Amino acid sequence: MFSKFDVIETIEMIEKEHLDIRTVTMGVSLLPCIRATARETAQAVYDRVMRKAEKLVPTAEELSSEYGIPIVNKRVSVTPVSLITAAFPEESAFVGQALDRAATDLGIDFLGGYSALVHKGTADYERAFLATIPEVLASTGRLCSSVNVGSSRSGINMDAVRAMGEIVVRTAQLTKEKDGLGCAKLVVFCNAVEDNPFMAGAFHGVGESDTVINVGVSGPGVVEHALKFIPDADLTDAAELIKRTAFKITRAGQLIAREAAKRLGAKFGIVDLSLAPTPARGDSVAHILETLGLEVVGCHGTTAALAMLNDAVKKGGVMASSRVGGLSGAFIPVSEDIGMIESAEAGAISIDKLEAMTCVCSVGLDMIAIPGDTPASTISAIIADEAAIGMVNNKTTAVRVIPAPGKNVGDEVSFGGLLGRAPVMPVHTGDASAFIRRGGLIPAPIHSFKN
Repeated sequence: MFSKFDVIETIEMIEKEHLDIRTVTMGVSLLPCIRATARETAQAVYDRVMRKAEKLVPTAEELSSEYGIPIVNKRVSVTPVSLITAAFPEESAFVGQALDRAATDLGIDFLGGYSALVHKGTADYERAFLATIPEVLASTGRLCSSVNVGSSRSGINMDAVRAMGEIVVRTAQLTKEKDGLGCAKLVVFCNAVEDNPFMAGAFHGVGESDTVINVGVSGPGVVEHALKFIPDADLTDAAELIKRTAFKITRAGQLIAREAAKRLGAKFGIVDLSLAPTPARGDSVAHILETLGLEVVGCHGTTAALAMLNDAVKKGGVMASSRVGGLSGAFIPVSEDIGMIESAEAGAISIDKLEAMTCVCSVGLDMIAIPGDTPASTISAIIADEAAIGMVNNKTTAVRVIPAPGKNVGDEVSFGGLLGRAPVMPVHTGDASAFIRRGGLIPAPIHSFKN
């Protein structure tokens, strides 16, 4: 039962502390859409997505109005397109264009799933599919792409890692008029999950039901606000408060997820517990860490504070939902978090520190602008480093970096909206190209051998 104090507290969270449902994402299987030709498949894909997600936006708006909880994004994820176009991979762009057209016609924010899973090896059709990614992202507005290059069970496919460095550079070049915006829609994973509702990495796993609703909740501002009431508490008490707060946030997500699934005739998938920030002040994961006692995020102690935050969020949230999944933790995207932006502008945080932080939080190096002349081999090396963290620690990690064409360290890129803005950060200039050219497979760690 909800007491009047619960109701008042929830209203305050929404009005003053940026509590929202960050996304309601409908996953749609495209396996029934495979036809003899690319054009026929593309039309079948468009028709199916339009039919399945026809009521997604109005239903989310109805729920937001009824329950008084903002639902920021309405999204769709689909079966990895490389599987759908395996018979004609060079023509995968037809399906990509159809998906983007469907996203526009439905009025959703993003559609994810122009994706490939190549963590153990790259088949010929997947290699041809990967080559289409830059042009497709440059010619579409709402389509997102992801590629899984490693896992804790299979190791890291370094041939795919090398290819992805080149693909990131090519995507940036093709979208140079928009500061390399195409790269903001492209993420490279290790240990990608099938039920992630967040972009750019969402895709509908082949092990999922035909149509699924996954919800991502978010409330950095709520957590920060709560911590301000216990400025002198020890970290044990702070963790307990974060757990209780995460429970309340997740409870709202569980309610919306179940009701959305019911009204849309879909299966209820998962609630993702992630604290996803925005560029708005008062909605920052970095500021939570500073509220815990850090002068500026990036200083010594940041990784420890983030580890505590991430763990407490998961412990509190898991009790509030019957199905927890996705990425579930604290996100640290630079361009999408006002605290991270300010820290990067002040030179207080580096890519090296961000990499260390990814060992203890959700995902990885996210929405980081780097110099436009960064070599593809350096980007591949960044991807390899992050994939190694994921592989060895049996967690999901990812890289979404943006080599900003024509920009150097200290310049700024701006994408607007939730994608925000970011200063261009330096990368190491040491040459890793010989290492990347070796290719092959970095073997999985010994703990992968368990059955």
